[in-house]
Amino acid sequence: MAREKENYSELQELAEKWGAALFGAGEAGRLLQSSPHMTPALSSGLEKTISMGILLSRKILEDIQDHPTKLYFYHYRRVNNALDQLAVIVANRIQSLGYQALPVPASQTADWEKQTGLVSHREMAHAAGLGFRGLNSLLVNPRRGAQVRLVTVLTDMPLEADRPLEENHCASCMACVSLCPAGAIGERPEDFDRWACYEKLKEFSKTHNIGHHICGICVKACSGAVREGSTT
Repeated sequence: MAREKENYSELQELAEKWGAALFGAGEAGRLLQSSPHMTPALSSGLEKTISMGILLSRKILEDIQDHPTKLYFYHYRRVNNALDQLAVIVANRIQSLGYQALPVPASQTADWEKQTGLVSHREMAHAAGLGFRGLNSLLVNPRRGAQVRLVTVLTDMPLEADRPLEENHCASCMACVSLCPAGAIGERPEDFDRWACYEKLKEFSKTHNIGHHICGICVKACSGAVREGSTT
């Protein structure tokens, strides 16, 4: 147990040094087994997940009105690059200590129609105690909302596991429901219309010359229940 805590603390310190605002660890086994894109060669022995998040700029999000901006696109891309670098740095440290590590890119899609990747960063982050699935189908952190991008490192390193956060605070907010331009967000997370969302992302990509499937409107609306520096 002492070794697991020490490993966790060392990796958390390293991740925060390289820009992580969120850090957590959890059990990955069940989630890996349910992934249709994870091969045995990749998943073998990797029972732990490390989830890390970098904050999106609130100022850039505030500029989004009824469609994504080019500035948001550039920011989104740079944050993904920073997350990938963060994951590689943490994975390299794990490997230097003699363990296995698989850094999963922040933005990776194995099936565009189903919008699924090698693993779900949202589900891995939930297992690591970083938040819950929101009405917008994104991870919602109680303090940061959905205004964070995530990355995952899978490993066999002994790590103290965080407890998944089961409480869902969306019912006391619902801000994203009426703002969604696709009408894809319902009153329950399972009501989210993934296809309607995807069709709107394709439309934005073409009509606003973004060149990427992003929106940002529900992300802007979801800032978390408690802001940094608040005492409530």
